[in-house]
Amino acid sequence: MPLLDVQNLTAYYTIKRGSVKAVENVSFSLEEGEAMGLAGESGCGKTTVALSLLGILPVNGKIVRGKILLKDTDITKLSEKELREKIRWNAVSLIFQGAMNAMNPMYSVEDQIVEAIKTHDSSITKKKAKERIAKLFEMVGLEPERARNYPHEYSGGMRQRAMIAMALACNPSILIADEPGTALDVIVQAQVLKLMTELRKRLNLAMIMISHDLSIISETCDKLAIMYAGKLVELGDVLTMFKKPVHPYTQGLIAAFPGIYTPKQEMKALPGSPPNLLNPPKGCRFNPRCPYVMDICKKKTPELKEVSKGHYVACYLAKK
Repeated sequence: MPLLDVQNLTAYYTIKRGSVKAVENVSFSLEEGEAMGLAGESGCGKTTVALSLLGILPVNGKIVRGKILLKDTDITKLSEKELREKIRWNAVSLIFQGAMNAMNPMYSVEDQIVEAIKTHDSSITKKKAKERIAKLFEMVGLEPERARNYPHEYSGGMRQRAMIAMALACNPSILIADEPGTALDVIVQAQVLKLMTELRKRLNLAMIMISHDLSIISETCDKLAIMYAGKLVELGDVLTMFKKPVHPYTQGLIAAFPGIYTPKQEMKALPGSPPNLLNPPKGCRFNPRCPYVMDICKKKTPELKEVSKGHYVACYLAKK
């Protein structure tokens, strides 16, 4: 049994003009200690998947159908109290995008992490919580004394490390990182990503890395899932996905990244724009932009099928 098994996850947002079909029939699994990258354009549903795993969708968001099995527990069936006490932070933890905005500027970093620990473990004393924070800060490469500082007294890299410490405070088995390199320069970004990789191996954490940057995912993850307009279009191990991408959208994403050792060439951009998810196109949602579109693509939605061991593609052109 995998640690996490997501089956046909479908989540919508209700607005005045109708229902935004943000995520539809997304399925994947995650083993203990495994890292999966989740990539795609802005608005494709990556963050909605992450928020669904924690049961923290906005008030206008709702999981319409599907299962999220954490071992043998279906998260979608739990009450708010059960999610707060059993799942959030204790089992699944999230590093939010933009560490500065994720912290309250009115409280010290230590007070915020203490509050998180005590909220999810009421039996622990404040003294014990502070001792845990000191160990966590050492683990992420920060001096324990700096925990008493306020967020504005940290550099960008320090805030990101403090967010990682906060995410690990309740010993979760799954860590979700939503664009952990946002607003960091490339040197600090590399340090943070290296730290996350080391912690994952040291603590045997499963990890979901959400990013636009495929190079980050290739460095940190075992497998890669590509989303487009709320759908999962390709899933497989990182090496296979980069060497033999099958879906035209995945091919376009990889072709848009320059190679360090390849000859200079003009980067290829995908024509058109992502569809409006209030009224997505029939059939394959990528069909208006696909260079290989066929009649069936406009009528029937392709299913995610295995084309080689562990490599799944939702495309009518994909063959074993």
